[in-house]
Amino acid sequence: MYTPAHFQIDDRDTLNAFMRQHSFATIVSHDGKVPQATHMPVLLNPTQGTHGCLLSHMARANPQWRHFSNTEVLVIFTGPHAYISPAWYVTEPAVPTWNYTAVHAYGIPRIVTEHDRFVQMLHDLVEFYEAERPNRWHGTLPVEFRDGLMKGIVGIEIEITRLEGKFKLSQNRPQDAQSVIAMLEDSMDQTDRDTAKMMKERL
Repeated sequence: MYTPAHFQIDDRDTLNAFMRQHSFATIVSHDGKVPQATHMPVLLNPTQGTHGCLLSHMARANPQWRHFSNTEVLVIFTGPHAYISPAWYVTEPAVPTWNYTAVHAYGIPRIVTEHDRFVQMLHDLVEFYEAERPNRWHGTLPVEFRDGLMKGIVGIEIEITRLEGKFKLSQNRPQDAQSVIAMLEDSMDQTDRDTAKMMKERL
């Protein structure tokens, strides 16, 4: 990912928090002929492996997992983003741009074949997404029903080999940042307002 120095994020805690907050990610691989991509929830386990491990699963009918080999895949996590109008800038001349946040994680995928390990992964995913819900589902299923459904999916572990973080939030135009934040905060679009919040946190 092309990342000028003023947009680069290297702090591991910041990257980990971002991946957990924006955990519906895109797994990108290559089958030797064309790129393959699948959009799915991806849970970070920061204590597994040297740099953490990503846990997920995809449909067994999805051909992408069959092309995983001993090569890196790319997992893309994206956060708030917004169009930035030059009309919002104090300084001139200026052109339109886009503020956005993203983390790219690379790693070697491994298919989880151990039944108990796979069950635990699914449990961890449910716990992560249900934990804060007021009327949460606890994930209890009849064992035969659960195991039957598991036959239709494939568990995946991706031990992270490297991370890239880019938060492009007007750091290169500090003189204009406050006016951009004000315009985004006044927007009817929730994503614009989320971008403004991240700008205030980073700037």
